[in-house]
Amino acid sequence: MLNYLLFIATMGGLYGLLALSLNLIWGGAGMVNLGLAGFFAVGAYASAIFTTAGHAPIVAGWALAVIAGGFAGLVVTLSTTRLREDYLAIVTLGFAEVVRLVAANEIWLTRGTDGISGIPGPWKSALGPDFNAVYLLIVLAVLGAVFVLVRRIDRSPYGRVLRAIREDAQVAQVAGKPVLRFKAEAFALSAAIAGLAGALYAHFTSYIAPDLFLPLITIYIFLAVAGGGTGRPAGALVGAYLLMLLLESARFFVELVPAISAVQRAALKELLIAVVLILVLRLAPGGVMPERIPTAPRPSTQGKP
Repeated sequence: MLNYLLFIATMGGLYGLLALSLNLIWGGAGMVNLGLAGFFAVGAYASAIFTTAGHAPIVAGWALAVIAGGFAGLVVTLSTTRLREDYLAIVTLGFAEVVRLVAANEIWLTRGTDGISGIPGPWKSALGPDFNAVYLLIVLAVLGAVFVLVRRIDRSPYGRVLRAIREDAQVAQVAGKPVLRFKAEAFALSAAIAGLAGALYAHFTSYIAPDLFLPLITIYIFLAVAGGGTGRPAGALVGAYLLMLLLESARFFVELVPAISAVQRAALKELLIAVVLILVLRLAPGGVMPERIPTAPRPSTQGKP
């Protein structure tokens, strides 16, 4: 039971990283990334290949995952500069599918649909049964550091520029802000965070395969951010853990329903998740922790007759 709870808490932390990644660009700059699972996979495969085939240290694999995710995000953003903003969502969705298909077919690099196994975990052999608890602390430490970074960005002048771009990019550009540069930087940082989450996932489970990076991950994270509070880092974290709690509780609930098949149980689980999230968004359209936008200061009346 303890290992199960540690597993849930760790996966909640990884979902939290993905939620912070999405919230940075969707809640911050208003850019829709439907390929979050692709950047998650890029980080996972980059670190897994580097540490298994290249026998590199785990920390070096994590660093490579950050670089690979950020570079992929930069390439995707720059490839859509001449397109309308809504096409970014289509391009990112296609990017995620391309990553999954490459991972499934390039056997010489990714071992295809068999996946990569034996991915090392930090001090796994020495820790033994305590590995899950220690890895949870590692994930929480990384999550805390990323949360502080994203929160500082959100409250800084840089974050205010991103929100201005979200509200009206043309007005921000007229005000002298390099909109393209801000978008590229924000998207690259967001993709780097997703890549780091993928690397942490790979070294936690010790196995990755293309089927583990389906678009459903992206949908779950969008629901977590929307339910927690779009545009607020704390809301993204709360939404991620609430989503994880909902996923697991729904799985236990459907097991209690008699006389249905395994396929019907899976469908019922997704139906329950959809109903709960619809109710949350119906009762709290801004999420459980909606974004708080400070009011503009009133002009001073001192010195006026």
